[in-house]
Amino acid sequence: MESLYLLVPLSVFIVVLAAWVFFGAADSGQFDDLDGPGMRILLDDEESPAPSDTPPTSLRNDNE
Repeated sequence: MESLYLLVPLSVFIVVLAAWVFFGAADSGQFDDLDGPGMRILLDDEESPAPSDTPPTSLRNDNE
């Protein structure tokens, strides 16, 4: 019975602390977009520039 005097206020304090952490994270935008980062990896990047017809200068033959 004496342990209840310690355990009940301790459990209430832990529940209040967990609720405070959860609502603090929700207010800061932690849970706003749960699907976006996972789907972003599936999207293609922007179009890469088309390769040019001339080779890079390091691959050119100066005898031509």
